[in-house]
Amino acid sequence: MFSVGLIFLYILATTYVTGFLVLKGIDWLCGQEVAIRLAKADGYVMAGLVAVTVYAQMFSLFYKVGFAANLLLVGICVVTAIVFRKSLAEELRKQYEGLTKGRKIFYLLLFLFMAYGTSRGILHYDTGLYHAQSIRWIEEYGVVKGLGNLHCRLAYNSSSFALSALYSFAFVGGQSYHCMAGFLALMLAKVCSELTGAWRAKKVRLSDWARLMGIYYLLIIYDEMISPASDYFMVLTVFYIVIRYLELIERGEKSWVLYGLLSLLCVYVTSIKLSAALIVLLVIKPAVIMIKEKKIREILVFIGCGLLIMMPYLIRNVVISGWLVYPFTAIDFFDVDWKIPKGIADYDAKEIQVWGRGMYDVADYGKPFKEWAVSWFQLQGTVDRLFVLAGIVAVPVSVAAFLAAAGKKKEMLRDGMFVALVINASFLFWLFSAPLIRYGCVYVWLAAAVTFGGLATMLMPEGKLGKAFWRLAYVAIGLVGCYKTFALGREIAAGYSGEYFVTQKDYENFEALSYEIDGITFYYPVQGDRIGYEAFPSSPYEAALELRGKGIEDGFRYKK
Repeated sequence: MFSVGLIFLYILATTYVTGFLVLKGIDWLCGQEVAIRLAKADGYVMAGLVAVTVYAQMFSLFYKVGFAANLLLVGICVVTAIVFRKSLAEELRKQYEGLTKGRKIFYLLLFLFMAYGTSRGILHYDTGLYHAQSIRWIEEYGVVKGLGNLHCRLAYNSSSFALSALYSFAFVGGQSYHCMAGFLALMLAKVCSELTGAWRAKKVRLSDWARLMGIYYLLIIYDEMISPASDYFMVLTVFYIVIRYLELIERGEKSWVLYGLLSLLCVYVTSIKLSAALIVLLVIKPAVIMIKEKKIREILVFIGCGLLIMMPYLIRNVVISGWLVYPFTAIDFFDVDWKIPKGIADYDAKEIQVWGRGMYDVADYGKPFKEWAVSWFQLQGTVDRLFVLAGIVAVPVSVAAFLAAAGKKKEMLRDGMFVALVINASFLFWLFSAPLIRYGCVYVWLAAAVTFGGLATMLMPEGKLGKAFWRLAYVAIGLVGCYKTFALGREIAAGYSGEYFVTQKDYENFEALSYEIDGITFYYPVQGDRIGYEAFPSSPYEAALELRGKGIEDGFRYKK
């Protein structure tokens, strides 16, 4: 816990300063100082996380991500702090003085609580399968051509792995830390804690419905956020985007700036996990505003930033797999000798979808929706079934509400339902492709919450009916909150251990066998398909590949 807390502070410092620099840069490119003035403290950190993730990926293209990458990052932060010392100090002072004593104490306790949760818990199954190995490859080599030929899951090139490698401190020795999902959970918890404003407002605000679902998710993953699973990174970031986007709508924000910055965050989350791709549709609102105001320079700046965010992710895709977006083979631009064979990539893509539909035989891939949907639905838990059904109902309701609001020129209702439409489109995409709950739970839980909660917030009349509705809503929310908090407390008490107060629980490691390829030793598990972090390099089986040169750094290619 102590080491996790120190790493959290390091991440917070480097991302805050980097985010400050990024927002200054965007303002300079746009010829006005707006972003730096409007952004909140967590906005600085999120901007910094995007920049640092892009930096880690770009660094990995040339060298391993470890001590040198951190040294350069610290150097950038120090220079930034010196050059902008007055404005940076002023921002920090204003943000600190803007907090009440109670809020400061709360944030300290929240920090310790999330550091405790990130120091111990349950490691995701896929962490032992490929997350840990993917991160170690970045720590040891940065990027290797044809790595996906060793194990196709190593070609699942989430940008979150590069971020995890940057802050793993494996170069110090001892262990590779995996704190980034916990840090993102801390950021979301901070944003969700603003739910207390609903009490002063005497009703749940538009963004509070998303905050409620965010808290629900945080309570679920509290004992799992120790894992560097890309699903957690994606879901936590999408929750953040939706909450802040709805917050801008409810306060009637007219400027394109903050909407534009959140749109860049939408592009970023796509590099974490492709299942989040449709959230990019939120860019429509700031794009329309900029086009109407003829902000040509600003449009070019934001398009350039979006391309910069995606570029290193796409380059890493090509280097690792030979495909621009693995495992989707419809886009085939590169004829390289290390390319994963099309047949293997297509099989992998089908397996992902089949697995998400609750089937375990790729031969069932062609089954129509109505044949697999019933059995899939029966596999879901009771709460998730209710959310799925509510989400299905929310789709036509959001469409009708959006059209009605647009026709009557009710701007806030229209914009709120626009966000609901984007979420519901993402929900449908998830439902008809690979509907494993952890792949798209953020859409499942937000679909009904934003649609029906948003309508209740904006259409519920004042008077006795409105008061009665909000009282019932408070009681229901309070009962669910008490139950989930009690359940979490019981889990924490049952799993309490005196271990991990200094260091973090390490990756799981499994018994391994070895084999050689051109004199280089590789490993695979004695049982099952998980190998962990220590046995490196490894895959779940003896891989059919050959070296492209004399060593691992030259990469691999498929051996026919």
